[in-house]
Amino acid sequence: MTLTQTLAKASMANICLNLDGIHSELPRQDGRPYLLFDPQGVWRLSQGSRLYDIEDICAQLHDAFKLAIMSGTDYSALIYALPSFVSIAGHNSEAPVTRELFERFLVASASFPEINRFLYLYDCQHLVSSIQECTKEVEQILGEFYLALNTESFFYPPIKQDDGIRYSVSPVTTKLFAFLGFMFIRMHSLLDYTVKVAFEAENLRRDFSRYPKLAGSNLQYGDRKHVKFNGELGTFFETCEFMTSIETLRNRIIHDGLLDDMPKAYEDIRNGAPVERYVLFPDMTNGRFDRFKNRSLFFGREDKINLRLPELLAEFQSRQVGTLEFVLQSLRTSPTG
Repeated sequence: MTLTQTLAKASMANICLNLDGIHSELPRQDGRPYLLFDPQGVWRLSQGSRLYDIEDICAQLHDAFKLAIMSGTDYSALIYALPSFVSIAGHNSEAPVTRELFERFLVASASFPEINRFLYLYDCQHLVSSIQECTKEVEQILGEFYLALNTESFFYPPIKQDDGIRYSVSPVTTKLFAFLGFMFIRMHSLLDYTVKVAFEAENLRRDFSRYPKLAGSNLQYGDRKHVKFNGELGTFFETCEFMTSIETLRNRIIHDGLLDDMPKAYEDIRNGAPVERYVLFPDMTNGRFDRFKNRSLFFGREDKINLRLPELLAEFQSRQVGTLEFVLQSLRTSPTG
């Protein structure tokens, strides 16, 4: 059965993707989250996701940036006459505009009231949009991970296997590790984006005699000490084991190598059929890999990461909500003018 056929069957039968890699027709009622196919074309977690809360706060951030930056202007009148390139050129593929043409447009539109203020507003809102889209990417990849874990054969062509614990190395297992790596990388991207948004909210530009550069344009997560609520409990900026682990995972994947020198997935075969499928994760202590000199991939704890991913994502998104609420507060208490 092809992946397309599997998806079609899954959506028609309303199957559940389970954390242990064995899908079912109905929820198991075992207390664990599972994934169901959404008519919009994605797999949604049954519990724990804060995606809609994040979307709601981001919508409020769009408005809060507008109110703070456009204060004292006749926004409602100017917006209808604003040249269209101001909002999307340099940000959006719907604007087929080169840098040189953009500069020419700016010169030609220099007399438009508050054009630099509008440019800055859309730059700030672009940061918020990046957070929204990246958050959706992480959830999408989570669904793709469990879809492959639950429905795709680890070995091709599929063969009958003897009972016992078996591991497979194949394109599907390579894909599972690619999904894992991309998730952790994009989660760290959200940390970088959030530092930029938080710093911008606390240091809004006020001089629009020229097109201002974003205050936080060069900041990354390592620069979070410049944000006023750095260290706040329950946010991305708290110093804790969880946040350390996200940094550690991203740095390992980007700079040092894979999470297993031979990426593989395991199956527990009983009576000729798998009763569990899983991916092992390296041992970590206090948010860092257990290391002995050059060796940092120990698997003595047999940590099945597929059983923990929704819990990990839930904590990450809970901290994301808490962090964005602080950013929103900064904007709402920002002096206007």
